[in-house]
Amino acid sequence: MVDNYLRATEFYHVSRIGVIRGFHPLLAALVERWRSETHTFVLPVGEVTVTVEDVAHTFGLPIDGEPVNGWTDSSSDFLQSQIIAIFGREPVVSQSSKSYIKLGWLRRIRDAEPLDTEESIRRYVRCQIFFMLGSTLFADKSTAYTHAKYLPLLRDFERIHTYSWGSACLAHLYRAICRRSRYDTKEMDGPPNAWIETPKYAMKYFYPVRLLIPIVQ
Repeated sequence: MVDNYLRATEFYHVSRIGVIRGFHPLLAALVERWRSETHTFVLPVGEVTVTVEDVAHTFGLPIDGEPVNGWTDSSSDFLQSQIIAIFGREPVVSQSSKSYIKLGWLRRIRDAEPLDTEESIRRYVRCQIFFMLGSTLFADKSTAYTHAKYLPLLRDFERIHTYSWGSACLAHLYRAICRRSRYDTKEMDGPPNAWIETPKYAMKYFYPVRLLIPIVQ
């Protein structure tokens, strides 16, 4: 039953990925070859990059539709009203601060849903999606919190699938790599799956044919 609702929101494939563990030596090596000016990796086979199509294949997210943006109030009243409306629970004050929601608290209320009504299933799916936003798609270096700015996008369940989540994920990835490539930044964030997939794309599209076909001339 839950799977059908996840499919309706286009988040089913992401929910099947499971725990992602990045291989940091590989990530560090890729960062050294990143060029922020072109958003490409300079490899022996040419300049390659992660495209929006790659994100769609990796995560199964929509890449067409409405942009993932909007306005959010940073006040505690706004945050509380959004959480109650979307998750059906009043947040504990210590669990949400500075517009961030703790994923541990979110996991607990998700697992407590009885799933005996349509509304309960929808609350469960919203919790699951919000959890994936903070732990996988728009993760930061902590992977322990999700920003509340995504809450309004989950309020209308029927519109969740209409947003271009894949494009937003790619933009977040580019920003994460650009930040990491700066000399004064030592930690990584962003979706590790897309990082790990990059050399696979290079091997698939370039090495088998033994040709130098750079994406950027």
